[in-house]
Amino acid sequence: MLLGSGVSWSCNAMRTLFLWTGWAGALAGCWITTHAAENDGFFAEAEFFGRAGNGRVVQRVTLRNPAGMEVRLINYGAAITAIRVPDRNGHWTNVVLGADTLAPYLTGRAPAGAVIGRFANRIAHARFLLDGREYRLAANNGPHHIHGGRRNFAKRVWDVELPPPSERQAAARFTLHSPDGEEGYPGNLVVTVTYVLTADNTLCLRYRATTDRPTIINLTNHAYFNLAGGGDILNHVLWLAAEQYTPTDAQLIPTGEIRSVAGTPLDFRRPARIGERIAELRPGLKGYDHNFVLGPETAAPRRVARLSDPASGRFMEVWTTQPGVQLYTGNHLRHRGVCLETQHFPDSPHHPQFPSTVLRPGAPWSSETRFHFGARRRCLREGAGATSNRPTFAP
Repeated sequence: MLLGSGVSWSCNAMRTLFLWTGWAGALAGCWITTHAAENDGFFAEAEFFGRAGNGRVVQRVTLRNPAGMEVRLINYGAAITAIRVPDRNGHWTNVVLGADTLAPYLTGRAPAGAVIGRFANRIAHARFLLDGREYRLAANNGPHHIHGGRRNFAKRVWDVELPPPSERQAAARFTLHSPDGEEGYPGNLVVTVTYVLTADNTLCLRYRATTDRPTIINLTNHAYFNLAGGGDILNHVLWLAAEQYTPTDAQLIPTGEIRSVAGTPLDFRRPARIGERIAELRPGLKGYDHNFVLGPETAAPRRVARLSDPASGRFMEVWTTQPGVQLYTGNHLRHRGVCLETQHFPDSPHHPQFPSTVLRPGAPWSSETRFHFGARRRCLREGAGATSNRPTFAP
C-alpha cells in the first residue's frame, strides 16, 4: 500500500513535507515517494528501503517523539529495526539488534524484530486438533512447528499506512492477510499491528486479528534488546513478575506442567544479572529459552518485567495484557541480545490447561504490549562512558 493518504493530512500545528526522490529500481524504473509529517514535535516518515524477492516494495518507517526517541520499522515482517534512546549522560544509541539494509532480513534465519505468526513458539509434531479435526502444519524445527512455519509472518511484506501524527503520538499501522490453508492453518486471517510512540518514551504494540473460520493464533514480536548498545547482555539486570514457568523436554516442547520458579535459576522475582545463574540451567542449554507464567490475560497492560543496564543506566519496562513471556537470551548470537516475547504459552493447542489460543469468527482477538524506556542516574560518579557500538543483526 502506497502512503498516498498523506496528501490529505492537515493541521494548524502540523508541518507536512513531501520529499520526492528519484530511484532507478532494479526491477522497475519509477519515482518512489518519501512522505514525512510533523505535529508538535511528533514526526513520522516513510521511505523506500528495498525490494523483496517477489518484487514488492519494502518501506522503512521512522517515528520520532519530541524528546528525540526514534523508532525505525520496515514492512517486511512488520519488523522493528532500531530504537534509539539516551543513556544517563544523554548519549544516544540503538538498543535493538537490527540492520540498515534489507538483505540481512531477506537471507537471515533469525526474525530479528519481526512480528511472529500465525503461532509464536513451538507446536509439537507440527499438528493440532481443533473441533475434532486434525490440521497438519509445516515441520520447520525438526519434527515440530515453530514461529508459524516456513512462510511465516516475519517473511511477508505487510501493507503499511501512517496515520497523521497528533499532538500526543506518532504511529504506523501494518496489515497482513494470511489465506486459508497457509502453512496448514485454517481460516482467512487478517492481522493488524499498530506501533504507537508516545511522549514519555513508550513504544506500544497493539495487535488485532479476525478470522472467517475457527483457527489458532499466538502473536508476538521477536526484538532482541541490548540496552548497552553493544557487547553481550549477561550483565543486564532482569526483574520478572512471574512465580511460575512451563517446563519443557529436551526439544523445548512443554510437558504440560506449570512449576514454581522458587529455588531455580528462573527466579527473577528479585532483580538478578542475566548471566548470574546461566551455568545452573539444564545441561545442553546455552542460556535462557523459557516461557514464564504471568497470570490471566488482562484488559489493560500491567507491568511484568524490567530490564536494566547498570553501565549506561538505561532501563526498559515491559507492560502487557498477555498471559506469558518467553525469555530468550540470544543463545545462537553469543548473548548479544535478549528477547522478552509477550505471548500465549508454547504448544497451547496440546494442553487444554493452558490459556486458549483458539480464535473464532465474530470474536476478534486483540492484545497490547508496551516497552517503556528511561535512564537512571548513579548516586555516585562511576565514570561510565557512552558506547558507540551499535548492535547489528547477523544471521
